[in-house]
Amino acid sequence: MDLNEIPMTPHDDQAKRDALIAYGFMLLGLFTGIFWLVGAVWTMTKSSNAKGSVFYDHFQNITGVFWWGLIMSVIGFVLAIFFVGYLILLGVWVWSVFKLIKGAIRLTNDQPYHSS
Repeated sequence: MDLNEIPMTPHDDQAKRDALIAYGFMLLGLFTGIFWLVGAVWTMTKSSNAKGSVFYDHFQNITGVFWWGLIMSVIGFVLAIFFVGYLILLGVWVWSVFKLIKGAIRLTNDQPYHSS
C-alpha cells in the first residue's frame, strides 16, 4: 500500500462517482450549454451526500466553477458590444476547462481537489 494512498470507504466511492458524473456534465456543457446547468444542479444536489468524504472539495470546485463562470459570462455578454467582452468570455472558457480537467484528473487518481 502506497503511503499517499487514501483508504476508500463506500461513502467515498459514491462521492467519487457523483463527482465524476458532475465533471462529465460540466465538461460536456462547455460545448452544449444545457449540460453545464445539469452538471451544476447534479453537483448541488449531491454535495450534501458527499460531506465527510475525501472528495467533498471536488463538489466545492465544481460549484465554484459554475457560479464564477456564470457571473463572468454575464459580464462578458454585457461587454460583448466591446471587444473586451469576447476576451472575458474566452478567458472564462479557458479557466473553466482548466479547473474541470484538473479536478477530473485528480478525482480519477483518488486525490482531493486541493492537496494537503
